[in-house]
Amino acid sequence: MNLLEVKSISKTYGSGETAVHALKKVSFCVPKGEFVAVVGESGSGKSTLLNMLGALDTPTSGKVWIDGEDIFEMKDSSRTIFRRRNIGFVFQSFNLIPELNIEQNIIFPVLLDYQKPDRRYLQELLTVLNLKDRSRHLPGQLSGGQQQRAAIGRALITRPSLILADEPTGNLDTQNSSEVITLLKEASRKYEQTIIMITHNRSIAQTADRILQVSDGVLTDLGGAANEKLS
Repeated sequence: MNLLEVKSISKTYGSGETAVHALKKVSFCVPKGEFVAVVGESGSGKSTLLNMLGALDTPTSGKVWIDGEDIFEMKDSSRTIFRRRNIGFVFQSFNLIPELNIEQNIIFPVLLDYQKPDRRYLQELLTVLNLKDRSRHLPGQLSGGQQQRAAIGRALITRPSLILADEPTGNLDTQNSSEVITLLKEASRKYEQTIIMITHNRSIAQTADRILQVSDGVLTDLGGAANEKLS
């Protein structure tokens, strides 16, 4: 079963001679639980694509279905609630709230949705993330790798069906990068979540189940991670 279906999405900024065609009729599907890496040069359209999948921006044309829901047919208010409950985001810069401790940062999306955090699930996440003894620390008291693990916990706390990761290892050293990717893959399998990850790191991309390449707004499916086209 496909968790994500994208059909002919295009995105154009501006008009006339100054128009920029960031995405050009992009179509693909992602089954539930698959871990997909998206690669491409800077300015190729990767981040624009991720913004469309996360309903952070609207396409000029085309459709996106997440778990059978046509997200751009929703009203803005409904789409905001759907995004909050069904999509988790992991960013390169962590985006943790410095005044909140790690536990508070992780449960923040749940509180934002006026829900009560599942304390048992929270403790499970803290254990999986190896942050149980850091839960009362502020982000500034943690290493970069620990902060990114906290950001992953925040993305997982609402039990989203789709996780979108934008260069999640961009600010980390090699060891922490490897640990973060291993954690994302384990989370994908443990919680049956679909992950779409943008990365410039070709070695990290090779660990994904499938690789998509974006070049000048055009998407090419390179297939499995062993595909030699990436080298």
